[in-house]
Formats: sequence, structure tokens, C-alpha cells
Amino acid sequence: MTATIIDGAQIAQQVRDEVAAKVQRMKERGVTPGLAVVLVGDNPASASYVRGKERACQEVGIRTETFRLPQSATQQQVMEMVDRLNHDTAYHGILTQLPLPPQIAETTVIRSLNPAKDVDGLHPYNVGLLAMGEPRFIPATPYGIQQMLVRTGNDPNGKHVVVCGRSNLVGKPLALLLAQKLEGANATVTICHTGTRDLAYFTRQADILVAAVGRPLVIKADMVRKGAVVIDVGINRIEDKTRKQGYRLVGDVDYEAVKEVAGAITPVPGGVGPMTVAMLLVNTLKAAELAAEA
Repeated sequence: MTATIIDGAQIAQQVRDEVAAKVQRMKERGVTPGLAVVLVGDNPASASYVRGKERACQEVGIRTETFRLPQSATQQQVMEMVDRLNHDTAYHGILTQLPLPPQIAETTVIRSLNPAKDVDGLHPYNVGLLAMGEPRFIPATPYGIQQMLVRTGNDPNGKHVVVCGRSNLVGKPLALLLAQKLEGANATVTICHTGTRDLAYFTRQADILVAAVGRPLVIKADMVRKGAVVIDVGINRIEDKTRKQGYRLVGDVDYEAVKEVAGAITPVPGGVGPMTVAMLLVNTLKAAELAAEA
């Protein structure tokens, strides 16, 4: 039996519609939520992501502006930009598009953000709140994964979730989020990584399997328990001479084979990606609401 396809684009549209309605109500009270994006350098993928975020903000009525710095920007220039935005009341959220050029210390930049505007949820203060079970801004990709599960009837409550990957952007915050005794969580969570021996032993135990390793087609059909929910976070380019651009996008999961085993699965593209952008909008709205209440 072929797996049910979890349509991230469709769910993301639902979330954007909900955000748009709440933004409109805020505007009626005289507050327009604002998001500032800091883009350093000329990374094509980063520029593409930022354009997508700009379009999404415009769709829901969030004011957005991208502040661009050259590839050669210094640490001081980036820090001065962040400090300026920290004090600009027109922007309730600040997003520093990652990765940053090699001469910029990403950790230093993240820690310089006003935690109340850290809509990526990466500042140590916000990570600490998440670890304590009192999340303020949940990192957008983990938040999006949680919403995909809940909104498709695959609530993690009581399930065994196996997360492949331990990045600060996805793996670790997702594990923290789903292990909490909170609605939409309360799961038993296992984290696998490059040091894990016999990865398939663990992945075959998963009720919900999340692949976030950044390597194409790593998760094969024989690594997935029959009927499991498979969430593919990866997006990788592989050579394909039949395509005009010479490549195609694939996830970390061998989609065509795994969909014949899994109960539900996310596609790449069109799965987790749209949800990440949608949840950034949710966090920006929340930042504006918290600022209005202060």
C-alpha cells in the first residue's frame, strides 16, 4: 500500500490564512507586525529563500524589509546592523539568514539578537525556554514538522520519534520540542547521528521517523518500519542530465522506495520547506503580539 502524501504546501497555506486573519485584527488595533531580514553575501540559495519569505510576509500583511550587506562585510558591520534593528520598533522580528560568510561568527551574531525579536528561536535564551518546556519562539522547521504531524492526525503523543540529525536548526530543537509534556508533543525521542552504530536498528523502531542529515537518499526502504510516518527535512541537489538545469532536488529519504513501506511521507520539494516559512510568520506575529502587550 502506497503511503499517504503529507502535503506541506497545503498545510502551510492553512497556517498562512490563519496568520493573515490575526494580522488584520492587529492592524485594526493600529499595530503592523514587522520582520527584518539580514542578508549577507550573494549565496544564491539564501537569496532565493529570502525572496520566498518576502512573498509570504506580503501575502499575510506582515511588513518586511531585507537589509543587504556585501560578501566582504565585517563582523562589526553585521553586529552594527543587528544592533540597529534591535532598537527599531518598526520590526518585531529579526531573521539573520544563514549561512553567513566564513569571516562572520554566526554564534556571536545570534547571541547579539534581542531575544524578544529572535523569531528563528536560536538565541540561547529562547533555546533555554524551549528546554524548560516554556517555549516562546520555536525554531521554524521543528515547529513546522510538529504542525504537519498534528494537523494530519499523526500526533506525536505516546509515539516513538527517531530523529536522524543533531543540528541546532532542526535535530536538537525538534527533539527538545517533541519530548516536552505539552500538547502536540509528549513523545519518546531518540536522536541518531554520525556516531550512531547501526542506524537502521533505530530507524526501524520509529513510529515517526525524521530525516535531517543533509545527505541525499540515505534512508532506504529496509530502514523504515511498515506504516511509519516519515518526515524528510533534507533538500539536496543530485546530477540529472535529463533535466534542463542538469540536476534534480531530492531529500534525505529514498522517496520512491520508502513510500511503498511508510504509512505517510512528506515529498521533496513541497513538504517541510513551505512549513518552515509559514512558521516564521507565526513567530513574527507572536513577537508583535508580545510587544503590544508589554
